[in-house]
Amino acid sequence: MNNIVSTGSQRSNAPASSSQAEEKKQYLTFMLSGESFAIGILCIKEIIEYTGLTQVPMMPDCIRGVINLRGSVVPVLDLAVRFGKKSGEITKKTCIVIIEVASGDERHDMGVVVDAVNAVLEIPHSEIEPPPAFGAKIRTDFIEGMGKVGGKFVILLNANQVLSIEELSALQRVAPSTESNLEI
Repeated sequence: MNNIVSTGSQRSNAPASSSQAEEKKQYLTFMLSGESFAIGILCIKEIIEYTGLTQVPMMPDCIRGVINLRGSVVPVLDLAVRFGKKSGEITKKTCIVIIEVASGDERHDMGVVVDAVNAVLEIPHSEIEPPPAFGAKIRTDFIEGMGKVGGKFVILLNANQVLSIEELSALQRVAPSTESNLEI
């Protein structure tokens, strides 16, 4: 299961025909709390087997810990907790998707825990609906769109919003004060 997807920069060498004029985008689909989600493949660096994490004190609840990825410290976020749900059970299908996110002019690697990886799908632009204005089970700014695949919707996530370094840092600054308020 190690390194199922190496980089998001792999492209088909098939020649484009005039019938392929419609733009298609590739997405990595995965399961989380029984729902199907997807992230654009270009920001996916790799998928690794879930292994023990090093917990870091006073981090936001959604940060499970850090891993050593070829000598680099990579924070690992629990997407279920980030979406306001309870953390899922770790199974043999649980894995960590390493995603490259932009923060200003810098790029950072972050891991996200998912229940299972499904497949890489090409979704034509015409099969993507805008995010719902309300009624979604997660924040609408986290949603890039709703992809129609096989008669069902796949929630297409905006990785830079979900994994916003600035927002996660703000959560970290709030976490210690919340804990001290609970002790009183």
